[in-house]
Amino acid sequence: MTEDDFFSAVGVEAPDAGQPEDSRRRRRSSRQAERSRRRRKRRRHALTAVVLAVVLAAVGFVGYKAVGVIRGAQSTQTAVSDYTGAGTEEVVVTIPEGATGADIAEILAEADVVATAGAFKNAYSANSNSGSIQAGTYTLKKHMSAANAVALLLDPSSRSDHTLTIPEGATKAQVKERLMSVGGYSDADVEQAFADAAAIGLPQVAGGDVEGWLAPSTYDVAEDATATDVVASMVSTTLARLSKAGVAEGDYEAVLTKASIVEREVSNATYYGQVARVIDNRLADTKGETKGMLQMDSTVLYGLGRTGGMPTAEEVADSSNAYNTYQHAGLPPTPIGSPGEAVIQAVVSPPAGDWLYFVTVNLETGETVFATTNAEQEENKKRLNQYCEDNREICYPETASPSASASASAGGE
Repeated sequence: MTEDDFFSAVGVEAPDAGQPEDSRRRRRSSRQAERSRRRRKRRRHALTAVVLAVVLAAVGFVGYKAVGVIRGAQSTQTAVSDYTGAGTEEVVVTIPEGATGADIAEILAEADVVATAGAFKNAYSANSNSGSIQAGTYTLKKHMSAANAVALLLDPSSRSDHTLTIPEGATKAQVKERLMSVGGYSDADVEQAFADAAAIGLPQVAGGDVEGWLAPSTYDVAEDATATDVVASMVSTTLARLSKAGVAEGDYEAVLTKASIVEREVSNATYYGQVARVIDNRLADTKGETKGMLQMDSTVLYGLGRTGGMPTAEEVADSSNAYNTYQHAGLPPTPIGSPGEAVIQAVVSPPAGDWLYFVTVNLETGETVFATTNAEQEENKKRLNQYCEDNREICYPETASPSASASASAGGE
């Protein structure tokens, strides 16, 4: 049925009825053109969607490739951010007190030991022992892997060329030898440092003598450190220990002298406090049987320039030795070595007791016995005499002669 037939069947006049045929044709042609235009528009929209999808897919592909390139570049950068191997030429670096892992990382990166600070931080975090790295001067190498750098900082041998260890009881002569052999300083350098009280911070109570003030410890010797710098560190450590023990400045020298004698008299720290008490009791016993005399073998030997063995009867009788406390009452002129922290504390707080005598009856084990009277002491000395008869090379290393006597024992008469 045509449009005209439809309108005729319902009894309505067709819109085009009565109009000329050419007008109706024009309208039909217009409607057909409109439909054609809409179809073309739909096709254009579809084509645009297809083109857009293709463009988006292309952009996504390019973006994916770009991310891959960036990741590859980052991977390459990470690969070159750390050196490999044990390193090349030696380099000396100093790690200051209180340095954190991040601080150390910056120091090593600046010295070209490691490639980047980040690489060292990662290696530091990965090593469970890294927290044990100590301040000091180290010999490392340039261009080391970060892991190797951490390992070398944990190796004591890396510091051995830059550390100076002073044992407990060392005399200033022994310290001088260490400064020359380990620190590389000349005799004149060390003597000048010892003599410059102001530069090394030696207090006036020391009377200008460093004996007893060169604290036993392990010291870092930086590349540019002078002998005066190192000695000043030793004196500073001694002052810190005295202060920590609550010693008044006026008592510094006396405490160091007592402590140096105690440390030399007995090798077993168990007896430190008792020997310190004997010293105090004897110094106070000016009118008693000891007459204020310490009667210590260690002081006699120091005056003779020796540190081991026992003095002979002739040496004990020699009053020309200013350090002979068998002949001179009171403390000797100076300490006879540099005491450690534990013995300083023992001297400051000795146990209660009325002992006036003691004697080490076995120089190998350090076994020591104490007495309150000279009669008791004489019985104890018999044990030492027998020991020395059996071990003359230990008691008398310098002479080992039959004329030597063990009668002059520590704290004896």
